Amino acid sequence: MTPVELSRTVLRAVRRAVDDGELRLAPPGLPERVVVTPPGAGGWGDYATNVALQLARPAGQPPLRVAEILRPHLLGSDGVDGVVVTGPGFLNIRLRDTAATDLVAEILRRGPRYGFRDGGGDVRRLTCPGDVRAVVVMDVVGRLMRAQGDDVRTRCRAPQDGGGWAEVFGVRVDSYGDPGAADGSLDVRPVPALGDPLPLGRDAGRWALLHPAGHDRPQLDAGHLVQRESNPLFRVRYAHARCRGLRRNAVDLGFSARAGETGDVALTAVLADHPRVLERAAATRAPDRLTRHLVAVADATLPFLATVLPRGGEKPSAAHRARLALAEAAGTVLAGGLSLLGIDAPEHL
Repeated sequence: MTPVELSRTVLRAVRRAVDDGELRLAPPGLPERVVVTPPGAGGWGDYATNVALQLARPAGQPPLRVAEILRPHLLGSDGVDGVVVTGPGFLNIRLRDTAATDLVAEILRRGPRYGFRDGGGDVRRLTCPGDVRAVVVMDVVGRLMRAQGDDVRTRCRAPQDGGGWAEVFGVRVDSYGDPGAADGSLDVRPVPALGDPLPLGRDAGRWALLHPAGHDRPQLDAGHLVQRESNPLFRVRYAHARCRGLRRNAVDLGFSARAGETGDVALTAVLADHPRVLERAAATRAPDRLTRHLVAVADATLPFLATVLPRGGEKPSAAHRARLALAEAAGTVLAGGLSLLGIDAPEHL
């Protein structure tokens, strides 16, 4: 069961509790969707949800009581192995053993669009000042919002760029000029960069402008260009290239990927968290959430890759196929994330 499927399962459990008369909800009533995330410190199981806290007010019940009402409905759901209530009312859910397998299969099926939502979202208007960082950040915020199904229009208050950075960084702005007070635009206004990012080129320049939080000033130095593990962008792109290289090596060895259990909890957890990260990065207009997530995926991926291929005279087994599938899933998430940032994901590095 993937996080998206589990979210729907939790929502169905809420509906059953309402239909059975165990839970009465005042307006706005049932939520449109439920967020599930890996459990935090002190949590339990594979995923946790705060839906009971979310429903406490409309239900007129303490969150713990709401969680206890929902717990048996969740326990009766396919794919759910156990449910424990923790803290003020968090529902912690343990899935059956197919959870990791289903996650990998879902990532490979959806490809770089894993974590995207279908259309039907809101119309969003973004406006930014005319400095290079603001325009690049707005460009990526627009990409993230479109990935969540929104229809996005962008505007830069300054005249069209004459310094060449729009072309170098590959940004597209729909219109220029002051939008006016009645436009309803969302303002994208990160702390401007000091100095010129153009010498870094498109990929390193974009990363330098996007990786710091919006309230932090970017450092535009040559450290973004070094091919060493001290450079987070290098680690992300290197992990992607290694994943793609393993696929080529596996073809040479005569085997292919097949989703299965690998036991790598750390890597599976960060991959499962990808849809939530995309949603929050779009909602908060903070591309740095995605850059930090990609670094976490890379750091969980690189140690795992040494286990993928057979060694010596070892023949490829089901375990090797499953580990290759997980490596391909990691590479897919890294490629999709870099694409949203407007950064190339090379096959060789």
